[in-house]
Amino acid sequence: MTAWLIYLAVGAVGAASVITQLALLREMLGAFSGNELMLGIMLGNWLLLTGLGAWLGRNTGKRQNFFSVGLILLAVLPLAQVVLLRVLRNVVFLPGATLGVVETFAGSFVVLLPFCLVSGYLLTLACGLTGNIGGVYVADSLGSVAGGVVFSFVLVRWFDHFTILCGPAILCLTLAAWMNRKAIPVAVLGVVAVGAALWWGVDARSTAWQFPGQHVVFTGSSPYGKLVVTENGGQFNFIENGLPIFTTHDTERIEETAHFAMAQWPDAQRVLLIGGGVTGTAREILKYPVRELTYIELDPLIIEAGQRFMPAALADRRVRVVNTDGRRFVQTTSEKFDVVIVDLADPATAQLNRFFTAEFFTAVRRVLSADGVVAFGLGRYENYVSPELAQLLASAYRTVHEVFPNVLVLPGGRVFFAASAAELTRDIAGRLEEHRIQTQWMKRNVLDALLTPDRLADVQRAVAEPAKVNRDFAPVLYFYQLRHWLSQFPVRVGLLEAAVLTALGIYLWRLRPVTLAIFAGGFAASALEIVLLLGVQIARGALYQQLGVIVAAFMAGLAVGAWQARHWPARRLAGLAFGVAVVAAVIPAVLQYAGNLPVIVAMTFALAAVVGMEFPVASLADLTGGTATAGRLYAADLVGACLGAWLASTLLIPLLGVTLVCVLTAVLNAVAGMVVWRRKG
Repeated sequence: MTAWLIYLAVGAVGAASVITQLALLREMLGAFSGNELMLGIMLGNWLLLTGLGAWLGRNTGKRQNFFSVGLILLAVLPLAQVVLLRVLRNVVFLPGATLGVVETFAGSFVVLLPFCLVSGYLLTLACGLTGNIGGVYVADSLGSVAGGVVFSFVLVRWFDHFTILCGPAILCLTLAAWMNRKAIPVAVLGVVAVGAALWWGVDARSTAWQFPGQHVVFTGSSPYGKLVVTENGGQFNFIENGLPIFTTHDTERIEETAHFAMAQWPDAQRVLLIGGGVTGTAREILKYPVRELTYIELDPLIIEAGQRFMPAALADRRVRVVNTDGRRFVQTTSEKFDVVIVDLADPATAQLNRFFTAEFFTAVRRVLSADGVVAFGLGRYENYVSPELAQLLASAYRTVHEVFPNVLVLPGGRVFFAASAAELTRDIAGRLEEHRIQTQWMKRNVLDALLTPDRLADVQRAVAEPAKVNRDFAPVLYFYQLRHWLSQFPVRVGLLEAAVLTALGIYLWRLRPVTLAIFAGGFAASALEIVLLLGVQIARGALYQQLGVIVAAFMAGLAVGAWQARHWPARRLAGLAFGVAVVAAVIPAVLQYAGNLPVIVAMTFALAAVVGMEFPVASLADLTGGTATAGRLYAADLVGACLGAWLASTLLIPLLGVTLVCVLTAVLNAVAGMVVWRRKG
């Protein structure tokens, strides 16, 4: 088996792994829960298990037949995983139940285990077959670039997840047959099975199994997630990435969102609505003498489905629909508005948190007329404010109050905030009656029950609690929201979680100098990539292709760095670790003073290039050689990336802010460089 064929197969494994990772993570978001904490857990499991697979392959030798067997498994496993995930979710867990951290960790661990072990094992096996660890690393990185670009810019726009996974399946089966003639019958059988599954419509059928008792009337994928619309008794439910985003009969939420805001300025002429227009919020706003309603919706698929099933929601000629990121629109428009309504879900992700920061409210004040009003809702209030909810509300209050002198807090089903430079009123019922606004839910008796002195005093006590201001690069509200969400679930560490944590602790304790440097580099790669992605979101908005550019630049940097350093001497490893520390230290200044897209792309490439240089140099610094070295290095890199991704996205950035996270990452890599340098000396 020639080396070039192995490199080609490794590139295919890299491409298949990235495509499978993106498709499976999106599927698991739908099966478990669509917030970023869950995504961090799932991504962490992916990296951890792939590292375990690489470590298990350290004594594999040069068993060529294993490679074709592994390729066949990589072809079959993702397709089976998608179907089983959809079928078994409601068998293992209660249908419709929201799953917590423990269930998500255990479920995703089991789902990802087979594919990740095989893909990690094949990377180490390829190093043994070629005798060139750096070359395998380059081939894997280039394959990952290709897979990420094709998924982000082509596949996800036109195909469902099952169809997407058929592409890498056929590629892996073809390579398996090419590398080993004995695998030809199995490969042919696999291709026939894939074709039969597509003909049978397995994606649509298995999606329907996820929603027992409901009729699935629409499914579609966009760069922003998988959208499913179900119908039950005439009510349409819109579900994105497994989370219900709205229903067509949620009268309470729709009317509260519209009228708590519009009652502050009933004669408003120009209104900006960010999100929520399809639900019916736009229709409620247009009960006022509005001249123009600008409705911002990021995902065009939501507009498409909304116009199909609720054509009246946006039929009024006064509605102007703009498909773009709401924050980017606010930052770039020269228009002025009397009322701005943010009708979005709670800030359970860094993407949503951008609409609740001091910087965002500053941009909103710029587009408001002199006495304009901005309004938004948070949380769920039922006559009790938990400590976690109080901290969430207090942070939101302090954040918006930093920009607007007058902030009104109203306890509806959610807690609604209205902010303005002008005076605000609690007499919502009086304003509705004065302007003859007809409502189904928000009658005087309902409003009198909602806005009682004790409920108003309750939320006022909550917002008076000490809390930090939510900022772009210190997204503490996102952390408070995760704490509030987690408070709903009892967190009990089971045997699986305890075993994983124990094994991880022992592994970290036993790291050698060389593997410590690779671990620190992997940690920096994940943590700092998240920092840079956050910078892109803030500077350019949630534009998926631009985020895809960052990921592609990162993977290209890894490949170029590894190729450049493939013949460098082992003594340079300490200097490279110090280089990663320097890059980490300068990133906050870059984001603060030159945070435009080209600069961030260049910084991403530079970071990845230095990290990529470490791998081939470390393979020469480890004296064992062969698959033993490859297994240790891949395991250290992926375990470091696992911890970097999980800790940075869910804990470190929200709690400490971007600057301190970069400093801590710099210190970790500087310490690793010092350890390697002392060992050399």
